[in-house]
Amino acid sequence: MTFNYFDHDLSSLHEQLKGGQISAEELTKASLDNIKQTDGDLQAFLRTTDDQALQAAKSIDQAGDFNDVLAGIPMGLKDNISTEGQETTGASHILEGFKPVYNATVVKKLQDAKAISLGKLNMDEFAMGGSTETSYYKKTTNAWDHNKVPGGSSGGSGAAVAAGQVPYALGSDTGGSIRQPAAFNGIVGLKPTYGRVSRFGLFAMASSLDQIGPLTRSVKDNALVLNAIAGFDKWDSTSVDTEVPDYTKNLGKGVKGMKIAVPKEYFGEGIDPEVAAKVRAGIAQLEALGATVDEVSLPHTRYGVAAYYITMSSEASSNLQRYDGIRYGFRAPDAKNLEEVYTKSRSEGFGNEVKRRIMLGTFALSAGAYDDFFKKAAQIRTLIIDDFNKVFDQYDLIVGPTTPTPAYGLGEEIGDPKAMYMGDVLTIPVNLAGLPGLSINAGFSKDGMPIGLQMIGKAFDEATIYQAAQAFEEASDLLKQRPAIAAAYQGGDK
Repeated sequence: MTFNYFDHDLSSLHEQLKGGQISAEELTKASLDNIKQTDGDLQAFLRTTDDQALQAAKSIDQAGDFNDVLAGIPMGLKDNISTEGQETTGASHILEGFKPVYNATVVKKLQDAKAISLGKLNMDEFAMGGSTETSYYKKTTNAWDHNKVPGGSSGGSGAAVAAGQVPYALGSDTGGSIRQPAAFNGIVGLKPTYGRVSRFGLFAMASSLDQIGPLTRSVKDNALVLNAIAGFDKWDSTSVDTEVPDYTKNLGKGVKGMKIAVPKEYFGEGIDPEVAAKVRAGIAQLEALGATVDEVSLPHTRYGVAAYYITMSSEASSNLQRYDGIRYGFRAPDAKNLEEVYTKSRSEGFGNEVKRRIMLGTFALSAGAYDDFFKKAAQIRTLIIDDFNKVFDQYDLIVGPTTPTPAYGLGEEIGDPKAMYMGDVLTIPVNLAGLPGLSINAGFSKDGMPIGLQMIGKAFDEATIYQAAQAFEEASDLLKQRPAIAAAYQGGDK
């Protein structure tokens, strides 16, 4: 039996489980069937944990406790989120076979909510990439067109949700790695405010930029998942001890009276005309719903990509020193001495993109380059933060495209790192400033590929983003649009 998640959201699933129309075990079995039926084309899951998932479902059914809205509902986790006793590799050869001895805080929170993890989702190696093509294990495809990329680095998470394999998944976002796959797959993806969700148990790439967040089909579902995973964590020194509201509280209140800023830089050179047209139409719809819309300037946006890649690579080169072939993970079998253990294990264990960023970061932190590169990038980061602060003194939201183009073909940009890096030009500034950002489907290109609209909010004001995003969602019929892969579930629903 398969289960058609396109006809249900988390709230309706919750009511069915509470009312006994379906059991957690039945839903879990059906979800695993979904994956088996569709993942040959999609390649979203690296591995499923069938036995553990079914046992967790049975326990929830026996307890009969479905009070939490996520109880008994399956989901997926990006492969850089630590799960105790379950292989977690960051999609890298160097961690093949590695089984963490602890759960990430977000995993513990979801377990406390009685959510059921079905396994680990594919990603770019150590979250370094924008297409999920740098994974050591496989290449995930787009839910709408299997010849196109799903985005990255959370491409497995985005594709699995868009294809109806699971109703929600967690990803991580360092420079757009939740929002870009959400845009390419036509779903909702949120990067929360830096410090809103614990990073404890997330494989570190760039510690001042990384943030875990949810990918879902609808805005309300996204808010419900953030309700479950947000909050202060003493195990994370970057976690912020501030009140977590109910993110569903303002849904349905609309955008009347909201002040929305549209940066002119977000519609400049390099933005696909179809993307610009669909996003401007979406902004016009928000204005028709009662929002006030003005054009503004974020003048330092053009320096964001350069500042980001220096900052991120510098932090990554430091964080990835721990993968040395000594303590855990892959060790080169033919190393003859300690130096060869280090060099061969890292040379054979890391892929090209990871090596590229380690070398770039190591250079930027070197004595001769530090002032010219790393220090300058930090100064630009401050200017970008100041740009956002000036706009948010007068506006509630910033709205624009999520990505410059819709999803491109597999293999098109993987050989051109600069072109792929520029794909994050609109998402990177949000991470540099530590702000929350959400991508929602704004429509489709002429060849049927989704186009993302990005909403950026003030720090710790995800509630306003959700309020506006749901108003936009309700005013369109885009949720009714389904990729062809959805047909695999028709007639199999309980």
